[in-house]
Amino acid sequence: MDAKRTRQGVIFAFIAYCIWGIAPAYFKLLKQVPAEEILTHRVIWSFFFMLFLLSLSRSWGGVRQVFATPKKVGLLLISALLVGSNWLLFIWAINHDHILEASLGYFINPLVNVLLGMLFLGERFRRLQWLAVVLAFAGVVVQLWVLGSLPILGLGISLTFAFYGLMRKKIGVDAQSGMLIETLWLLPAAGIYLFFIAHSATSNLAANALSLNLLLAAAGIITTVPLLFFTAATSRLKLSTLGFFQYLGPTLMFLLAVTFYGESINPSQLLTFAFIWAGLGCFIYDALHHQYQLRR
Repeated sequence: MDAKRTRQGVIFAFIAYCIWGIAPAYFKLLKQVPAEEILTHRVIWSFFFMLFLLSLSRSWGGVRQVFATPKKVGLLLISALLVGSNWLLFIWAINHDHILEASLGYFINPLVNVLLGMLFLGERFRRLQWLAVVLAFAGVVVQLWVLGSLPILGLGISLTFAFYGLMRKKIGVDAQSGMLIETLWLLPAAGIYLFFIAHSATSNLAANALSLNLLLAAAGIITTVPLLFFTAATSRLKLSTLGFFQYLGPTLMFLLAVTFYGESINPSQLLTFAFIWAGLGCFIYDALHHQYQLRR
């Protein structure tokens, strides 16, 4: 990977995880809407937002190339199911006051990425990178101990998103085309559920306040923009390197949870942060040192 593409990948990953980190604040505004209903809006409005972006950028050639390879279209069904599952778990966690457990899931996620990178992509770590992994793992263990039980929700969020990132890296399609086809796969089920199955107080758009409908429609932007940056980053960075940027998102979630939404924090949780950021510091130092050695 050349230096320019790596720099681009770093920027794209940073933007994606910053948006994801503050996304709970948006979904808290939709707390009165059932999680599965919010998911249908994420799918539907993301699809139409992608149509707009592709038309604006005149990038339909990429979509035609993907459809010319049926195997890629089929694999995008798998990635669509993975990301749809991740969206549902994340929304449910936020709207049921489990932001800390959601953040835990994304703290675990980089460790899963490291494992997947080693198992499926042949990636290997240098000595300081292994130390970073050990420190991060220790931080996650502290967090698991604080929760006092196996965090099924956090593990589900972590695994679905880690395998989604792996799938998108293996499929090798551009961010916009891949996102359009993923939402296209999910669109029929979302439409059937919203218009024929859902019977909540907010499922009838004609009866909703305009402000609520605008928030629901904005789900397409909130969903699509960070995913486009993320998928662009996956094609430019090693999966293991990308994994360590994912500490940014859960850190912002963690701060939101304890600062704005009243979820309690204790010294053990602060210790978790110390381990994780120490690991990230080792990883960044190793990357800078390795780049310096290559330039000598």
